[in-house]
This record gives sequence, structure tokens and C-alpha cells, in this order.
Amino acid sequence: MEESLANDVVERLRGRSIFAHVNRRVGVYNVGVRVVIPDGREAIWDNDGAAGLEAMVLRDGVLVGFVPQIPDSDDFDAAAIANVIASTDYDAPPPPSKPSNPTSGPRQLPTPATAVPAAKRWASRLRRKH
Repeated sequence: MEESLANDVVERLRGRSIFAHVNRRVGVYNVGVRVVIPDGREAIWDNDGAAGLEAMVLRDGVLVGFVPQIPDSDDFDAAAIANVIASTDYDAPPPPSKPSNPTSGPRQLPTPATAVPAAKRWASRLRRKH
């Protein structure tokens, strides 16, 4: 996200009474938007320099959640980005992940061999050697 776009998004969010700041990474030209969530968490939006809009949700600097990348968000303007950030439900569970191979059914685990007590195994080994 460019700094001018981040500044515009922050101003729009503040106009909605959302506590937001421009978030700059030290030594890197990546700029994002930091939103403070009332329960002590914060969301860092689009600070990685990749295309698309996504967020990390942190508490005391520790990752506690995420907002997955919004489809087709790489062409959003400041108003659209502010709308997405303002309407995000940070308490919603993450969407279910897609199965890695949707054509195959559930994997069948091999049936375990019946356990034989150790005493019987040793006894049969001793008998075979005589």
C-alpha cells in the first residue's frame, strides 16, 4: 500500500470514529493501516507489500488471528478499503480451508495389527531356536 493511500484510508476510518493509524515498518517502504480493536487487539492491514488486502490480528505483538486476503482487492480505492476495514468482524472464525485433493474421499487409516503380549513373542522365539 502506498503511503498516500494509507493516509487517505486512515482519515476515512477516523471519520467513522475508528481508532486508526498509518503503520510503517522500520527500514522498509511497506506501509499499512493499524486499527485498534477495543478488546486490546490490533489489526495490521496490508503491511507486507503483496498485492491484495489482508490483515494480521495481534495481541501484545503475538499473532492471534488473521483476515484472509479479500478477493480482487488489489484494485480497491481508499473508500473501498476503508469500507472493508470498518465492516470486518474480527471475532468471526476463519473460513474453512479447502481440501488439498477434493476428488479423493476421506483417507482410510490402516488397521492396527492385533497386539501380542511380549511374553508370548519371546516364548515363541525361544522355541524356534531349539
